[in-house]
Amino acid sequence: MSAPTISTRARAHLRSLAHGLRPVVQVGGDGITEGIVAATVEALAEHELIKVKLQQSFEGGRRDAARELAEAVQADLTQVIGRVIVLYRPRPKNDPRNKDKPPIALPA
Repeated sequence: MSAPTISTRARAHLRSLAHGLRPVVQVGGDGITEGIVAATVEALAEHELIKVKLQQSFEGGRRDAARELAEAVQADLTQVIGRVIVLYRPRPKNDPRNKDKPPIALPA
């Protein structure tokens, strides 16, 4: 699976949906580790749209870390604002965990 291709309009819609979300993954001083990637994959499978928080102990470029994480989990890098990264990846259609959750509808 590759990262989804998102239009500018769809990305703006995702940013508006993400506004009220709280970060579900936090990156500390160790940076983007295998554990962070695994936690992000799990969170994306559950929620589709998530926020990732870079803690104060994180050293390095925020945008570089955001691109690295988005590439590692094959998600769209929707937004980087301060120390918060917003990622989007559509849920797998056949995932039994998400049968009761409707997918996020993106504008055309």
